[in-house]
Amino acid sequence: MRSLVRLAALAAALSLAACVGAPAPRERFFTLGSPEAGAPPASAAPSIFVGRVSIPAAVDRTEMVLSTGANQVDISDDDRWAEPLRDAIPRVIAQDLSRDLGTSRVLSSRAAAGTPVDFRVSIEVQRFDSSLADGATVDALWTVTPARGGARDGRTLAHETNAAHDPGALAAAHSRALARVASDIANAIRAMETSQRR
Repeated sequence: MRSLVRLAALAAALSLAACVGAPAPRERFFTLGSPEAGAPPASAAPSIFVGRVSIPAAVDRTEMVLSTGANQVDISDDDRWAEPLRDAIPRVIAQDLSRDLGTSRVLSSRAAAGTPVDFRVSIEVQRFDSSLADGATVDALWTVTPARGGARDGRTLAHETNAAHDPGALAAAHSRALARVASDIANAIRAMETSQRR
């Protein structure tokens, strides 16, 4: 009986030592980004302010929220966003607009909210879905308001695949989806500029 107790105690001690000696899971941090800059800024390019973006409460956290089924998600403790999405999304949209419209006069920081600009952009992200299997889906409602008045509303539904099935590729897929949102906004701004010249 004593030998069984000793064996059990030894097994417990070895198990505890193995747990203590095992390396802790390492957190990985990911960012949203914009492709390389395009053409040099045009001399008559518009000035734009991208306001703070609203996002669904379910994804308003640093951990990646990964869809695992029709009505199920997994909140990853190991894979995290390096900055809040509500800050990252307007930053990336601003970078994309700067590239698409050839202007360096695109602002997105809260400190610049009162700066006079030609166009103001507001965005409501209704879906920001992340799946290692299926990729990234962004569904965004946006409004472009020129300084002269007469706002234009639009909606962009963008899906980008995640061929590598890993979190880094998923972050890149979200960046591509946001680039499509920015492209639609840029087209609206071009159309409004053309209308204003008439």
